[in-house]
Amino acid sequence: MTQILARKKHGIPNGSRLVDVLIVIAVAVICLFTLYPMYYIFIMSISKPQDVLAMNVSFWPTGFELQAYKKIFTDSDMWRAYGNSILYTVSTTVLVIITSVMGAYPLSVPELRGRKYVVAFVLLPMYFGGGLIPTFLLMSKLNLYNNIFAIIVPASFNIWYIILTRTYFTGLPRDIRESAFIDGASNFTVLRRIYLPLAKPILAVVSIYSIVTMWNNWFAAQVYLPDKSLHPLQLYLKRVLVAQTVDLTKLNSADIENAMNQMLSATQMQYAMIIFTTLPIIFTYPFFQKYFIKGVMLGSLKG
Repeated sequence: MTQILARKKHGIPNGSRLVDVLIVIAVAVICLFTLYPMYYIFIMSISKPQDVLAMNVSFWPTGFELQAYKKIFTDSDMWRAYGNSILYTVSTTVLVIITSVMGAYPLSVPELRGRKYVVAFVLLPMYFGGGLIPTFLLMSKLNLYNNIFAIIVPASFNIWYIILTRTYFTGLPRDIRESAFIDGASNFTVLRRIYLPLAKPILAVVSIYSIVTMWNNWFAAQVYLPDKSLHPLQLYLKRVLVAQTVDLTKLNSADIENAMNQMLSATQMQYAMIIFTTLPIIFTYPFFQKYFIKGVMLGSLKG
Protein backbone atom coordinates (compact mmCIF):
# COMPACT_ATOMS: atom_id res chain seq x y z
CA MET A 1 0.00 0.00 0.00
CA THR A 2 2.85 2.39 0.85
CA GLN A 3 4.57 1.67 -2.46
CA ILE A 4 1.36 2.40 -4.37
CA LEU A 5 0.94 5.73 -2.57
CA ALA A 6 4.60 6.64 -3.20
CA ARG A 7 4.19 5.76 -6.86
CA LYS A 8 1.08 7.91 -7.20
CA LYS A 9 2.64 10.84 -5.34
CA HIS A 10 5.94 11.02 -7.23
CA GLY A 11 4.86 9.51 -10.54
CA ILE A 12 7.68 6.96 -10.45
CA PRO A 13 8.22 3.90 -8.25
CA ASN A 14 10.81 3.86 -5.48
CA GLY A 15 14.21 2.69 -6.72
CA SER A 16 13.30 3.47 -10.34
CA ARG A 17 16.00 2.72 -12.90
CA LEU A 18 15.05 5.88 -14.76
CA VAL A 19 16.02 8.00 -11.77
CA ASP A 20 19.31 6.13 -11.41
CA VAL A 21 20.09 6.67 -15.08
CA LEU A 22 19.28 10.38 -14.87
CA ILE A 23 21.48 10.77 -11.78
CA VAL A 24 24.37 8.97 -13.48
CA ILE A 25 24.00 11.16 -16.58
CA ALA A 26 23.91 14.33 -14.47
CA VAL A 27 27.01 13.29 -12.52
CA ALA A 28 28.80 12.35 -15.75
CA VAL A 29 28.05 15.76 -17.27
CA ILE A 30 29.31 17.53 -14.14
CA CYS A 31 32.49 15.42 -14.16
CA LEU A 32 32.99 16.21 -17.85
CA PHE A 33 32.77 19.96 -17.31
CA THR A 34 35.00 19.68 -14.25
CA LEU A 35 37.73 17.53 -15.77
CA TYR A 36 37.79 18.88 -19.32
CA PRO A 37 39.89 22.00 -18.55
CA MET A 38 42.64 19.86 -17.03
CA TYR A 39 42.35 17.35 -19.87
CA TYR A 40 42.55 20.17 -22.40
CA ILE A 41 45.72 21.53 -20.83
CA PHE A 42 47.24 18.04 -20.84
CA ILE A 43 46.56 17.36 -24.53
CA MET A 44 47.88 20.82 -25.36
CA SER A 45 51.11 19.99 -23.54
CA ILE A 46 51.75 16.87 -25.65
CA SER A 47 50.46 18.04 -29.05
CA LYS A 48 52.51 19.52 -31.89
CA PRO A 49 53.75 23.02 -30.98
CA GLN A 50 52.43 24.47 -34.25
CA ASP A 51 48.91 23.22 -33.53
CA VAL A 52 49.15 24.41 -29.94
CA LEU A 53 50.07 27.95 -31.00
CA ALA A 54 47.32 27.94 -33.64
CA MET A 55 44.80 26.60 -31.07
CA ASN A 56 43.88 23.68 -33.33
CA VAL A 57 43.59 21.18 -30.45
CA SER A 58 40.13 20.49 -29.04
CA PHE A 59 39.41 16.93 -27.92
CA TRP A 60 42.36 14.82 -29.07
CA PRO A 61 46.09 15.54 -29.13
CA THR A 62 47.62 16.22 -32.52
CA GLY A 63 50.83 14.25 -32.58
CA PHE A 64 52.87 13.35 -29.55
CA GLU A 65 55.57 15.74 -28.31
CA LEU A 66 57.36 15.59 -24.96
CA GLN A 67 59.92 18.31 -25.58
CA ALA A 68 58.22 20.65 -23.11
CA TYR A 69 58.43 18.08 -20.32
CA LYS A 70 62.07 17.36 -21.16
CA LYS A 71 62.88 21.06 -20.80
CA ILE A 72 61.06 21.20 -17.48
CA PHE A 73 62.98 18.26 -16.03
CA THR A 74 66.30 19.82 -17.07
CA ASP A 75 65.46 23.29 -15.73
CA SER A 76 67.44 23.84 -12.53
CA ASP A 77 65.53 27.04 -11.69
CA MET A 78 62.26 25.15 -11.79
CA TRP A 79 63.54 22.44 -9.44
CA ARG A 80 64.82 25.09 -7.03
CA ALA A 81 61.40 26.74 -7.03
CA TYR A 82 59.82 23.31 -6.59
CA GLY A 83 61.91 22.67 -3.51
CA ASN A 84 61.05 26.10 -2.12
CA SER A 85 57.33 25.41 -2.51
CA ILE A 86 57.66 22.08 -0.73
CA LEU A 87 59.56 23.76 2.10
CA TYR A 88 57.01 26.55 2.47
CA THR A 89 54.02 24.22 2.22
CA VAL A 90 55.22 21.52 4.62
CA SER A 91 56.54 23.92 7.26
CA THR A 92 53.46 26.16 7.27
CA THR A 93 51.08 23.20 7.33
CA VAL A 94 52.82 21.71 10.37
CA LEU A 95 52.87 25.07 12.14
CA VAL A 96 49.22 25.76 11.27
CA ILE A 97 48.17 22.44 12.79
CA ILE A 98 50.16 23.17 15.96
CA THR A 99 48.83 26.71 16.37
CA SER A 100 45.26 25.66 15.53
CA VAL A 101 45.26 22.88 18.12
CA MET A 102 47.00 24.93 20.81
CA GLY A 103 44.69 27.87 20.21
CA ALA A 104 41.48 25.86 19.89
CA TYR A 105 41.82 23.64 22.96
CA PRO A 106 41.73 26.41 25.61
CA LEU A 107 38.88 28.16 23.80
CA SER A 108 36.85 24.94 23.86
CA VAL A 109 37.06 24.63 27.66
CA PRO A 110 33.89 26.09 29.25
CA GLU A 111 35.71 26.74 32.53
CA LEU A 112 38.12 29.22 30.92
CA ARG A 113 37.48 32.65 32.42
CA GLY A 114 36.69 35.33 29.89
CA ARG A 115 36.45 32.78 27.08
CA LYS A 116 33.79 34.74 25.21
CA TYR A 117 35.88 37.90 25.28
CA VAL A 118 38.96 36.05 24.07
CA VAL A 119 36.97 34.55 21.19
CA ALA A 120 35.65 38.00 20.28
CA PHE A 121 39.17 39.44 20.41
CA VAL A 122 40.49 36.62 18.21
CA LEU A 123 37.73 37.19 15.66
CA LEU A 124 38.54 40.89 15.18
CA PRO A 125 41.49 40.36 12.76
CA MET A 126 39.19 38.31 10.53
CA TYR A 127 37.24 41.47 9.76
CA PHE A 128 39.86 44.20 10.13
CA GLY A 129 43.42 44.15 8.83
CA GLY A 130 46.30 46.58 8.65
CA GLY A 131 46.71 46.31 4.91
CA LEU A 132 49.71 45.67 2.69
CA ILE A 133 51.81 48.74 3.48
CA PRO A 134 51.78 48.37 7.30
CA THR A 135 52.46 44.66 6.90
CA PHE A 136 55.39 45.39 4.59
CA LEU A 137 56.81 47.90 7.08
CA LEU A 138 56.43 45.39 9.88
CA MET A 139 58.27 42.74 7.88
CA SER A 140 61.08 45.19 7.20
CA LYS A 141 61.33 46.18 10.89
CA LEU A 142 61.52 42.50 11.87
CA ASN A 143 64.30 41.89 9.30
CA LEU A 144 62.11 39.39 7.48
CA TYR A 145 62.30 41.09 4.09
CA ASN A 146 63.99 38.83 1.55
CA ASN A 147 63.82 36.02 4.09
CA ILE A 148 61.93 32.73 3.80
CA PHE A 149 60.32 33.40 7.20
CA ALA A 150 58.40 36.26 5.59
CA ILE A 151 56.38 33.52 3.89
CA ILE A 152 56.34 30.94 6.68
CA VAL A 153 55.66 33.00 9.82
CA PRO A 154 52.50 34.92 8.70
CA ALA A 155 50.97 31.76 7.23
CA SER A 156 51.62 29.63 10.33
CA PHE A 157 48.68 31.18 12.19
CA ASN A 158 45.16 31.26 10.81
CA ILE A 159 42.16 32.37 12.86
CA TRP A 160 39.66 30.58 10.65
CA TYR A 161 41.45 27.26 11.20
CA ILE A 162 41.44 27.88 14.96
CA ILE A 163 37.69 28.51 14.85
CA LEU A 164 37.12 25.30 12.87
CA THR A 165 39.22 23.26 15.29
CA ARG A 166 37.63 24.88 18.31
CA THR A 167 34.14 24.16 16.95
CA TYR A 168 35.10 20.52 16.49
CA PHE A 169 36.56 20.29 20.00
CA THR A 170 33.39 21.71 21.55
CA GLY A 171 31.42 18.95 19.84
CA LEU A 172 33.37 16.22 21.60
CA PRO A 173 31.69 14.70 24.70
CA ARG A 174 32.67 16.54 27.88
CA ASP A 175 32.42 13.30 29.86
CA ILE A 176 35.61 12.02 28.22
CA ARG A 177 37.60 15.02 29.40
CA GLU A 178 36.12 14.93 32.91
CA SER A 179 36.81 11.20 33.25
CA ALA A 180 40.43 11.77 32.24
CA PHE A 181 40.80 14.48 34.89
CA ILE A 182 39.37 12.12 37.52
CA ASP A 183 42.07 9.60 36.57
CA GLY A 184 44.72 12.26 37.15
CA ALA A 185 45.36 13.37 33.57
CA SER A 186 46.57 16.89 32.84
CA ASN A 187 45.31 19.18 30.08
CA PHE A 188 48.31 18.30 27.95
CA THR A 189 47.62 14.58 28.38
CA VAL A 190 43.95 15.05 27.51
CA LEU A 191 44.89 17.01 24.41
CA ARG A 192 47.57 14.58 23.27
CA ARG A 193 45.92 11.25 24.04
CA ILE A 194 42.21 11.99 23.69
CA TYR A 195 41.50 15.08 21.63
CA LEU A 196 44.15 14.69 18.93
CA PRO A 197 43.24 11.08 18.01
CA LEU A 198 39.58 12.11 17.80
CA ALA A 199 40.37 15.26 15.82
CA LYS A 200 41.84 13.56 12.75
CA PRO A 201 38.92 14.64 10.51
CA ILE A 202 39.20 18.35 11.28
CA LEU A 203 43.01 18.23 11.19
CA ALA A 204 42.76 16.68 7.72
CA VAL A 205 40.54 19.57 6.64
CA VAL A 206 42.95 22.15 8.05
CA SER A 207 45.89 20.36 6.43
CA ILE A 208 44.40 20.23 2.95
CA TYR A 209 43.26 23.86 3.15
CA SER A 210 46.74 24.94 4.23
CA ILE A 211 48.47 22.83 1.59
CA VAL A 212 46.34 24.16 -1.26
CA THR A 213 46.65 27.76 -0.05
CA MET A 214 50.42 27.70 0.34
CA TRP A 215 51.08 25.72 -2.82
CA ASN A 216 49.15 28.28 -4.88
CA ASN A 217 50.55 31.31 -3.08
CA TRP A 218 52.78 33.59 -5.13
CA PHE A 219 51.80 37.15 -4.19
CA ALA A 220 53.56 37.18 -0.81
CA ALA A 221 56.77 35.95 -2.40
CA GLN A 222 56.54 38.63 -5.07
CA VAL A 223 56.23 41.31 -2.38
CA TYR A 224 58.72 40.09 0.21
CA LEU A 225 61.24 37.97 -1.72
CA PRO A 226 63.16 39.88 -4.40
CA ASP A 227 65.77 37.08 -4.50
CA LYS A 228 64.68 34.72 -7.29
CA SER A 229 66.43 31.78 -5.66
CA LEU A 230 63.82 31.96 -2.86
CA HIS A 231 60.78 32.13 -5.13
CA PRO A 232 58.15 29.37 -4.88
CA LEU A 233 56.98 27.34 -7.83
CA GLN A 234 53.85 29.39 -8.50
CA LEU A 235 55.83 32.60 -8.84
CA TYR A 236 58.20 30.85 -11.20
CA LEU A 237 55.17 29.64 -13.16
CA LYS A 238 53.89 33.20 -13.30
CA ARG A 239 57.16 34.32 -14.86
CA VAL A 240 56.93 31.51 -17.42
CA LEU A 241 53.32 32.33 -18.30
CA VAL A 242 53.65 36.12 -18.39
CA ALA A 243 57.24 37.08 -18.94
CA GLN A 244 58.14 34.76 -21.82
CA THR A 245 56.86 36.92 -24.66
CA VAL A 246 58.71 38.02 -27.77
CA ASP A 247 58.05 41.22 -29.77
CA LEU A 248 58.71 40.25 -33.38
CA THR A 249 58.64 43.87 -34.58
CA LYS A 250 61.91 44.54 -32.81
CA LEU A 251 63.77 41.68 -34.50
CA ASN A 252 65.45 41.48 -37.87
CA SER A 253 64.56 38.86 -40.45
CA ALA A 254 67.42 36.57 -39.43
CA ASP A 255 66.15 36.29 -35.85
CA ILE A 256 62.42 35.98 -36.56
CA GLU A 257 62.60 32.24 -37.25
CA ASN A 258 64.47 31.57 -34.01
CA ALA A 259 62.01 33.79 -32.13
CA MET A 260 59.08 31.89 -33.60
CA ASN A 261 60.60 28.58 -32.50
CA GLN A 262 61.08 30.00 -29.02
CA MET A 263 57.46 31.15 -28.94
CA LEU A 264 56.28 27.69 -30.01
CA SER A 265 58.36 26.05 -27.32
CA ALA A 266 57.38 28.59 -24.64
CA THR A 267 53.66 28.27 -25.41
CA GLN A 268 53.67 24.50 -25.04
CA MET A 269 55.92 24.71 -21.99
CA GLN A 270 53.30 26.85 -20.27
CA TYR A 271 50.75 24.05 -20.49
CA ALA A 272 53.29 21.46 -19.38
CA MET A 273 54.21 23.61 -16.38
CA ILE A 274 50.55 23.88 -15.34
CA ILE A 275 50.21 20.10 -15.39
CA PHE A 276 53.48 19.60 -13.57
CA THR A 277 52.67 22.09 -10.79
CA THR A 278 49.13 20.78 -10.27
CA LEU A 279 50.01 17.10 -9.84
CA PRO A 280 51.20 17.36 -6.19
CA ILE A 281 47.86 18.84 -5.11
CA ILE A 282 45.93 16.19 -7.03
CA PHE A 283 47.96 13.43 -5.39
CA THR A 284 47.46 14.98 -1.94
CA TYR A 285 43.68 14.58 -1.79
CA PRO A 286 43.56 10.75 -1.64
CA PHE A 287 45.58 10.75 1.59
CA PHE A 288 43.01 13.02 3.30
CA GLN A 289 39.87 11.71 1.61
CA LYS A 290 39.14 9.32 4.48
CA TYR A 291 38.64 12.18 6.95
CA PHE A 292 37.95 15.15 4.68
CA ILE A 293 34.16 14.96 4.22
CA LYS A 294 33.55 14.05 7.86
CA GLY A 295 35.79 16.87 9.04
CA VAL A 296 34.07 19.44 6.84
CA MET A 297 30.64 18.43 8.07
CA LEU A 298 31.51 18.26 11.76
CA GLY A 299 33.97 21.12 11.86
CA SER A 300 31.96 23.71 9.96
CA LEU A 301 28.33 22.90 10.69
CA LYS A 302 28.32 22.24 14.42
CA GLY A 303 27.58 25.23 16.60
